[in-house]
Amino acid sequence: MAGATGAAGLVAGCSTRNPDEGSGSETSEGTSGGSEGTTTGESGGSAGGSIEIATADIQGHRDAFRQALRDGGLSEDVEISFLATSGISGDVQSQYRQWLQAGRGQPDIMRMDSGWTIPFIQRGQIANLTEALPDETVTSINENYFAATVDAVSDADGNLYGVPYQIGLPTVQYRKDLVEQAGFNPSEENWATEPMSWEKFSNVISQTHQQVDDVDYGYSWQASNYVGLSCCTFNELMSTWGGAYFGGRDTLFGPVGERPVTVDGEQVIQALRMARTFIRGQDDEYALDGYQSISPTDVLQWTEGPSQSQFLDGNSVSLRYWPSALPPAHEEFGDDLGVMPIPYGIPESEAEYEGLGGTISALGGWNMVLNPNTENRSAALQVLQAIDSEPFRQFQLEELDLLPPDTAALGEDRIGDIPVWGEYAETLQIAGENAMPRPVTVVWPDESPAIAERVSAVLAGQEAPDAAMSELKSTLETIESSV
Repeated sequence: MAGATGAAGLVAGCSTRNPDEGSGSETSEGTSGGSEGTTTGESGGSAGGSIEIATADIQGHRDAFRQALRDGGLSEDVEISFLATSGISGDVQSQYRQWLQAGRGQPDIMRMDSGWTIPFIQRGQIANLTEALPDETVTSINENYFAATVDAVSDADGNLYGVPYQIGLPTVQYRKDLVEQAGFNPSEENWATEPMSWEKFSNVISQTHQQVDDVDYGYSWQASNYVGLSCCTFNELMSTWGGAYFGGRDTLFGPVGERPVTVDGEQVIQALRMARTFIRGQDDEYALDGYQSISPTDVLQWTEGPSQSQFLDGNSVSLRYWPSALPPAHEEFGDDLGVMPIPYGIPESEAEYEGLGGTISALGGWNMVLNPNTENRSAALQVLQAIDSEPFRQFQLEELDLLPPDTAALGEDRIGDIPVWGEYAETLQIAGENAMPRPVTVVWPDESPAIAERVSAVLAGQEAPDAAMSELKSTLETIESSV
């Protein structure tokens, strides 16, 4: 694959430069690049112009990026330059706020983390694309993109404020050779397309780990006390049990102060007990019957990088991770690499809230948004339309190693012949159809660390699940009422 070290390498994630997820607390070092060339603004309404796009460093792919936009319909009169942003998502967020508050006209288009686009919408800092783009483009995005990606870039009235750019979809990767050695048959049981329960998963991984040599761990995942726990890994676990921070999907993005706080619900408690059993085993006083110990206590310190390293180094039977891990894992294990949807706690039919329960993958990814202060509005809108085109989406897949957010991109005719991606397209499609955004609002930056701290304390055995969630509910209610 051409783009693994070029485009993806400097993109942000929870704790490493992860091109899928994106969040505000990446701890690895990033570099901020300057604008490539100069960009002299022209009046909006001109068919041509010079457009600056703030995005991840795409050194080595700039000309191909421009050509993909041309292939997608962008006029030759529109010149494109790039501003390489930091590799740390939170730094990018802060920089954008400064620029937009100052009324800067460039960059004209900004690549925004799906984890913090909505606050920019709620503050009125980015342009309404439903009013600006042609109706057919807006309809295309609303009808043909994974629903979660559209939700993460829309306001409460359904107005679109960005074009979803790429999607991050977690799955469980596992050593197919090891589970087959332990007597299981993933192909016959359709593990790639038929999600299994967490209970079955824990027993499969436990039995496999016990029967193979030279593998230290059963299940690697991200359980550190950081933003990735609240936004993604625990959000995911809780949702597969039918639990939620603030009720169902219809209150995910507010209204703040009016939505219910439901972190003390029984299904949230069950998810905590299960995750704690994964780490502490049946000897723990809050262990969930039928579930096995499959993760080491070290997982309490693992973010993306360390958990992935254990799997790629052959030290773990399985790994919960983003799609960026598929190319290196496939290179390491070849046909011995298996991929399955995230397991479930309860079936969707048993969940109290619609769209919860069953397999669920935490939504990651990025959007392209329009600077409302741009002096080249017409040209910038042309660029956004070209990003929505099939030629550009195919370029993302084939050269940047990025998953496009439109559902057709994962179809057999688009992805089937692409090395690595084509082999796991069906599993990724299921993950996309069941993606869960984090509950991003203007108060999420205060709520996220509070959630991570309490969940971490429970997993570490420092607090009882019910007591911790009761305290967390009070904290979240206080934060919600502060707006």
